[in-house]
Amino acid sequence: MTETTKPAKDHPWLFRTYAGHSTAAKSNALYRTNLAKGQTGLSVAFDLPTQTGYDSDHVLARGEVGKVGVPVCHLGDMRALFDQIPLEQMNTSMTINAPAPWLLSLYIAVAEEQGADISKLQGTVQNDLVKEYLSRGTYICPPKPSLTMITDVAAYTASHLPKWNPMNVCSYHLQEAGATPEQELAFALATGIAVLDDLKGKVPAADFPAMVGRISFFVNAGIRFVTEMCKMRAFTELWDEICRERFGIAEEKYRRFRYGVQVNSLGLTEQQPENNVYRILIEMLAVTLSKNARARAVQLPAWNEALGLPRPWDQQWSLRMQQIMAYETDLLEYGDLFDGNPVVTAKVETLKAGARQELETLDAMGGAIAAIDYMKARLVESNAARVGNIETGNTTIVGVNRWTEGEPSPLVGSDGGIMVVDPAVEQDQIARLQAWRTSRDAAAVAAALEQLRADAAAGKNIMPASIAAAKAGATTGEWAGVMRAVHGEYRGPTGVSRSPSNRTEGLDEIRAAVDAVSSQLGRRLKFLVGKPGLDGHSNGAEQIAFRARDCGMDITYDGIRLTPEQIVAQAVAEGAHVIGLSILSGSHLPLMEEVMDRMRAAGLGHVPVCVGGIIPDEDAAKLKAMGVARVYTPKDFELNRIMMDIVTLATPETVAA
Repeated sequence: MTETTKPAKDHPWLFRTYAGHSTAAKSNALYRTNLAKGQTGLSVAFDLPTQTGYDSDHVLARGEVGKVGVPVCHLGDMRALFDQIPLEQMNTSMTINAPAPWLLSLYIAVAEEQGADISKLQGTVQNDLVKEYLSRGTYICPPKPSLTMITDVAAYTASHLPKWNPMNVCSYHLQEAGATPEQELAFALATGIAVLDDLKGKVPAADFPAMVGRISFFVNAGIRFVTEMCKMRAFTELWDEICRERFGIAEEKYRRFRYGVQVNSLGLTEQQPENNVYRILIEMLAVTLSKNARARAVQLPAWNEALGLPRPWDQQWSLRMQQIMAYETDLLEYGDLFDGNPVVTAKVETLKAGARQELETLDAMGGAIAAIDYMKARLVESNAARVGNIETGNTTIVGVNRWTEGEPSPLVGSDGGIMVVDPAVEQDQIARLQAWRTSRDAAAVAAALEQLRADAAAGKNIMPASIAAAKAGATTGEWAGVMRAVHGEYRGPTGVSRSPSNRTEGLDEIRAAVDAVSSQLGRRLKFLVGKPGLDGHSNGAEQIAFRARDCGMDITYDGIRLTPEQIVAQAVAEGAHVIGLSILSGSHLPLMEEVMDRMRAAGLGHVPVCVGGIIPDEDAAKLKAMGVARVYTPKDFELNRIMMDIVTLATPETVAA
């Protein structure tokens, strides 16, 4: 083939990095730098207070401000976040769920200030609350009113933002929570079905097919890249089938499975972290090799995310990986490489059959909203099996349970290979928030919030009132406060029952030790598992509670989002012998300082406290100086060893010592 007859290349996918930290101004500088380096879209990470609908000065926000994303409390923050970035020309993904109507309202308000034609805005709000109940934990209200808010956004965009993706069904965190490929397929598709069932009554019938075409997905690609590539082909075929047969969508373009992806963070290792570069590259292949199931947008984690917050250079490295694949290889010059491959076809059909079977179960239960407790329990069980296979060596993780000896990584330099957010950021943000409240028109804000309350209570679409509140100067916490007042708060299922599972094989020695120490204590060893702060990544806490229960301990685990005061009060009420706390958001130092102070004040200074999370060695030393008995990080994957530690800590002689 001559150069002149060479086929034209396909357009590459959108290149994104998931970014945001510290303050809106600092995040804005990072965005503009990344765009100058060749990034073609923005993916905004919000901090946990913003994600859960709290202002930066709320008691639950302590230690969490600016840690895992950018704080956005009001129109001024959103204005600073997109300063000098023309929103009419940008494709912006906002990873926001419970407050999605609010953050989109702020985005629209800023775009209007810039003089943008709102109908030209392109991007996505994730807006998937089902996966929040199952895996991520940043929900605010109960499922039914949350579904209403999802479809309010969708209906509003149908009329005003026709290029905007109003809902991004997110199966990414399902895989992070242990979902099998079949579960990931079924639970995500069931969520899409629930949204479309509700949306049908909110838009004219003539507009409905186009709205089906605006629903997008955000998926995960793990290390088993052949299975993952087949999963993506199964997703495209099943979604086409559902749109055609269930919703009667005739036009192929509206049935297209449009998805973005971040490849797996669950598989990134603290041990030998340089190996993560290869894992990320291999996982990217799963969502780029097959043209008929290729992602429309890809964002890659950085090699050091198991260590802490990536630096700008780390994000640049992940961006370069995408650019090399798209521009240096010949991947985009060819049609689908796997059509007609019998191995691929067989695997796709197997995955589809498993997903259909799971979908039938969910349908029989009344759909995704009704089946949340069931799906959560299934995920916890699947994750327990995954963790067990790593412990036993049935699943090989290089550098973790095989080939563990290696040279120190030169990439982890004097800064620990991560970026640390300045603790002063929180007070700076709070000062700006308080200044904002002082400078605004309080009467206008009160009137706007009252209109929002009235519309929400009456079942009207909340988007117009939310946009008006954004322009008036209302805050994230005030908007969410109205939603909580109208619809109530919600505590999601933990997926961990008090009854032991059938996974007690190999636990006889630990069970005997638990029995022995329980006899010494005069009652069953009481282990309290908790998650202080706003971190909703509950997988680790669930697996610790799951295993402790199966080892015969009397466990208490009430889920996420507890204050230190609540945890200590619970320890007093339950008579806890050992407390285990999980914090993955980087807020372990301020939260644990308060917990330990309150423990001593309550007369519980003798009760051992363990902490797990993404905790640098320097911070681990500080925690132990506070009185924390044990510190665990992702490298501590052997749960049985942790169980024996708990038994040792609960032994009366150990406590007395």
